[in-house]
Amino acid sequence: MPEQNTSSPPGQGHNGAIDWAKFHGRLETARSAMQRRLTPNVEERRVILRARARVLAQERQGDEDFSQSRLEVVEFLLASEHYGIELTYIREIHALTEFTPLPGTPAFVLGLTNVRGRILSVIDIKKLFDLPGKGLTDLNKVIVVRTHQMELGILADAVLGVRTIALNEFQTSLPTLTGIRAEYLKGITKDPLVVLDVAKILSDETIVVNDGGNGVS
Repeated sequence: MPEQNTSSPPGQGHNGAIDWAKFHGRLETARSAMQRRLTPNVEERRVILRARARVLAQERQGDEDFSQSRLEVVEFLLASEHYGIELTYIREIHALTEFTPLPGTPAFVLGLTNVRGRILSVIDIKKLFDLPGKGLTDLNKVIVVRTHQMELGILADAVLGVRTIALNEFQTSLPTLTGIRAEYLKGITKDPLVVLDVAKILSDETIVVNDGGNGVS
């Protein structure tokens, strides 16, 4: 007669009942052993932290490189030409609802307008750049630009939207742009899109109208 195995399965008593205390003990032992295998020691943690630090540093450097290699501008129309202003200089874009002409000012000064309680001078760059003029329509917008010292509005025939320019496709001069247009040029793309140097415009005393209300608050 073959010998019968009378031993009980692990965690089960001889009478067939499960010994829950032993079962949970074995389960806890197995869990602890697995946790020890999965938990890194001090040196392993240092290696992991150093690797994470390197990855984060590379990501930050990548973000900085990307921001330094790109230029975000608001693209708008003057006559039939495309122009751009860096987003960092733009406070807001406002519909031209009404304005007050200023007698005795240069032809490129459109006048004064009220933007959210601020009285700003508005300039028409088309006249400054000797571009063909056109009548005012509902598409006209005032692009409010500012630096730390000055704020004014630039008249746009139409605003087309925000555009990102790769600096390696950016030319800082063009032989066909001369005179005052070249002076206020920051760069130009192949399209072409002419990006204005707003900081230079706002620092030029011959352009900015001192109306007593266009300082930056």
